[in-house]
Amino acid sequence: MQKRELVPGYQISPVIKGGWQLSSGHSLNQKIEDQRAIDDTTAFIEAGITTLDFGDIYTGVEELIGKSIAKLRETQGDSARDLVQLHTKYVPNEKFLDNFDRTDVKTIVDRSLARLGVEQVDLVQFHWWKYEAKSYLAAMEELFKLKSAGKIRNIGITNFDVEKLKEMVEAGLKPASIQLQYSVIDGRAENEMAAFCIENEISILCYGTVAGGLISEKYLGAPDPTVFATRSQVKYQLVIEEFGGWELFQQLLKALSEIAQKHK
Repeated sequence: MQKRELVPGYQISPVIKGGWQLSSGHSLNQKIEDQRAIDDTTAFIEAGITTLDFGDIYTGVEELIGKSIAKLRETQGDSARDLVQLHTKYVPNEKFLDNFDRTDVKTIVDRSLARLGVEQVDLVQFHWWKYEAKSYLAAMEELFKLKSAGKIRNIGITNFDVEKLKEMVEAGLKPASIQLQYSVIDGRAENEMAAFCIENEISILCYGTVAGGLISEKYLGAPDPTVFATRSQVKYQLVIEEFGGWELFQQLLKALSEIAQKHK
């Protein structure tokens, strides 16, 4: 699979394997089978989808990724680490944002490295729960210190708005990337965000591109679902409601199906 450059000198696969669905807190009533998850992850890597996205608050996922890398080492030796691009997150506890402690950043990043069994993570994506708490720049400063120390290769952010991204750039804390929701039912990134990122050479990483699997021929002609397999589908049904509801969504799926069939 041909790689894409996130920043000069660092390439990722254009399709990224998300890890949220491997979290025990995400899978609703389904039990995560560790060995199956490890085998699944290594199969993705061997197929060329080598960039893995997960988070420090995805229960059990960093440990599963660490075990997957250990499995790769059995066949690939020391080069196993170089086969993958590891994208985790730093998500501070929402309850402590008003009294943010800078040392929390190093504590959580060190924990991620230990769980993964690596000395450096390729991208840490920073999420902040509420803008009313003003310490997000302080957290970014600490992340950049860890980058200088070699523990983080690149720093990204997730779900910030353009105003806060501009603050970071003006403070000399420009991230390598921003991760945000983007799909045929959510085009918000096409507005001011995309233009600002192009101007400032900040990459955009998109999630929700298939709305948790709902943007699929599987749901063409199907009734509005009431039971979901994962929390992401619960989330994206709300996005469909904001888009205009299930009936309009069906019209979209029909149009997408016709385009797909035309182009085979």
